Amino acid sequence: MALLSVIENIPFSFYLITVLSLIETTIVAVHHIGSTSIPELDAKPIIDILVEVKDITKVDENSSGMETIGYEGMGEYGIPGRRYFRKHNQIGIRTHHVHMFEVNSVEVERHLAFRDYLIAHPKDAQKYGELKRELAKKYPDNIEAYMEGKDGFIKEMDRKAAEWRRECRM
Repeated sequence: MALLSVIENIPFSFYLITVLSLIETTIVAVHHIGSTSIPELDAKPIIDILVEVKDITKVDENSSGMETIGYEGMGEYGIPGRRYFRKHNQIGIRTHHVHMFEVNSVEVERHLAFRDYLIAHPKDAQKYGELKRELAKKYPDNIEAYMEGKDGFIKEMDRKAAEWRRECRM
């Protein structure tokens, strides 16, 4: 079975209330991010959740609770200030990513701007979807090559999204 299968967009999963209750005293906001948050964009069947918290150390203190309900704690996993958790289903297929950041993190702004920009600019979202399908076809069993293939496009969209967000706030 391929590591990657691009599927039609799937809706946000609200079952994470159980997960989030583990750290409820520090939660500021919960956001659906990633490709499944963008209408009409093909996506891997993985739900990405971004959680803003008041105090990231509370997440560290309660990470074992996440692990008891099936989430694997990955620490910062390449993004300073993040606490990243992932979950797999019974047959080992990844189903959820939870990204936790302290409120006012620049990473929160970047993720939300990217999502909002693609929602507001469906032609760019369509280009992203086409790239993802092309890469999934080219690298059906190589998630690293697939991710690397998206990197330049994502960086360009991050740049456009930040500029767009600044213009919207003027």
